[in-house]
Amino acid sequence: MMGYEDDDGDDFGLPSLSSMKRRSRRIATQNRAESSTLSPTTEEPPDALHSRRYSNSADIAVERPAPTYPMPKKSEGKILRPQYKEILRDPANALHLINYPTVPANATPKEADAINSRITRINKFKKLLQASTISLPDLRSLAWSGVPQEVRAMTWQLLLSYLPANSERRVATLERKRKEYLDGVRQAFERGGGNAATGTTSTAPTGRTRGLDEAIWHQISIDIPRTNPHIELYSYEATQRSLERILYLWAVRHPASGYVQGINDLVTPFWQVFLGIYIGDPNIESGMDPGQLPKSVLDAVEADSFWCLTKLLDGIQDHYIVAQPGIQRQVAALRDLTARIDGNLSKHLEQEGVEFIQFSFRWMNCLLMREISVKNTIRMWDTYLAEEQGFSEFHLYVCAAFLVKWSDKLVRMDFQEIMMFLQCLPTKDWTEKDIELLLSEAFIWQSLFKGSAAHLKGQPAREPVTNLQL
Repeated sequence: MMGYEDDDGDDFGLPSLSSMKRRSRRIATQNRAESSTLSPTTEEPPDALHSRRYSNSADIAVERPAPTYPMPKKSEGKILRPQYKEILRDPANALHLINYPTVPANATPKEADAINSRITRINKFKKLLQASTISLPDLRSLAWSGVPQEVRAMTWQLLLSYLPANSERRVATLERKRKEYLDGVRQAFERGGGNAATGTTSTAPTGRTRGLDEAIWHQISIDIPRTNPHIELYSYEATQRSLERILYLWAVRHPASGYVQGINDLVTPFWQVFLGIYIGDPNIESGMDPGQLPKSVLDAVEADSFWCLTKLLDGIQDHYIVAQPGIQRQVAALRDLTARIDGNLSKHLEQEGVEFIQFSFRWMNCLLMREISVKNTIRMWDTYLAEEQGFSEFHLYVCAAFLVKWSDKLVRMDFQEIMMFLQCLPTKDWTEKDIELLLSEAFIWQSLFKGSAAHLKGQPAREPVTNLQL
């Protein structure tokens, strides 16, 4: 029986419509081939196939096609800040390096107001962040409406409680946490006979640990090259090796869940934001090979990203354990919430046989990162981090607002059209303004429905789906 290929569907165990069509064509081709006379072929022994598919981590690195990376090139205006050592020691040292926007001579009054408003906003953050003891409630309140790029890295680390609010403890805390991460990486890879600098292993562990580590590393090594492939920054070897180490260490330290596809998406906003604090140009998605930066900078970006990813995932841990009960509850809650917000849409989806799990599983698992750009995700996370339960609760209302936004189109579609539309939503040209409108709508729904007796219980009306694969 011919099944779906590994790259069919949306990586979530649910075949896409295009993959179903390709499958039909493959079946037809197979049937024609079987009806003709074929010369006998040598079939690979099952043992050999199993050995090849589940070889040790070192073999995986050898057997994969040689990866291709962009040629190293001089940075195109992406200048490492000369004061990077001071910023490494304490990110607050970047606050006096801010390059404020200037109002062009030919700017319209509206444009001038926007620039002046941005300058005022930067100064509000700067004043808060320079305090000896930072007020986190005030910082959350200010961050909800967006964090300027110039102060985002430090703000995020404070909101996640990675950086202490007390400035006197900041330097020692960063030194300790970064050392702890680097020691953890070294131990994790040395235990497998590997090289922490490259993230590969030369000798696989033995016994039961061997199989577990091998499976984790194999999946991560497959997923990383497919992470944000349209963004140049993520195509460089230095970036990919760094992300592999982060994910591997997190997985082996969290055996209840291990590595789950989708977590690779969640680390990228942190990595990108934290790298940006050391670079003079705010647009770091292209024109710069991170491998050209000092190792101390990459080590700090990597360690900071690991700890902040850990903080995020601590709040949604049950999204990634066996059967992913957290996602099951969120999907059920989204179905109930949609019925309350837009009864016509909810009824139409039910009549067409559309199950919420078919499209919203990915929304919950990847926090909508497959639906919007990384830049827009970063803006959305400003608000999520400002919310006390941004990733675990507020995200549900964002998904509801996101679904209802397309209601007028969806109610005129049949099952196939709905699934095709939801798998490829027209958000490519979305701007920060679109994200802010979405967040505002989500805030309204949260204000109206949070705490409702019939809402957020998360009890699926149907049997939970337990065999979805990412």
